[in-house]
Amino acid sequence: MDHLRSLVLAMPMARTLGLRFVRAEPGAVEVEIPVSDAFCFRPGQLQATAVFAVADFAAVGAAGSVLPPGWVNATVDATVKLVAPARGVCLRARGRVIDAARLLTVCASDVFAVDADGKETLCATLLATARNIDATVAPR
Repeated sequence: MDHLRSLVLAMPMARTLGLRFVRAEPGAVEVEIPVSDAFCFRPGQLQATAVFAVADFAAVGAAGSVLPPGWVNATVDATVKLVAPARGVCLRARGRVIDAARLLTVCASDVFAVDADGKETLCATLLATARNIDATVAPR
């Protein structure tokens, strides 16, 4: 799982968001981002773009956690449903694999707004498809 963390945290967007891994195991990933004013459309409430990003990192990260060595993945399709305001001290996203195949993995995540007391409120859910890529084969 260290390889997965390294790949994800090497992405500029992950670093910009302040993404951190809480948990990573085969088929499941939990990540967090702080609620940052830079990504809020009004004080203390994150814009949908940041919510989508953390949901995508969790879901596709979970998909990446079941790939064989030398493989990577990328989002090819995703749908997010926002169900509550994304406000609090951080967002916590829990990603999981729905169905893993050789070339495509269907994955999902739930995003929770976490308040100062640690109480979680579901604020979004995402369903995605990741394309699995053998990175050991030179692109054509």
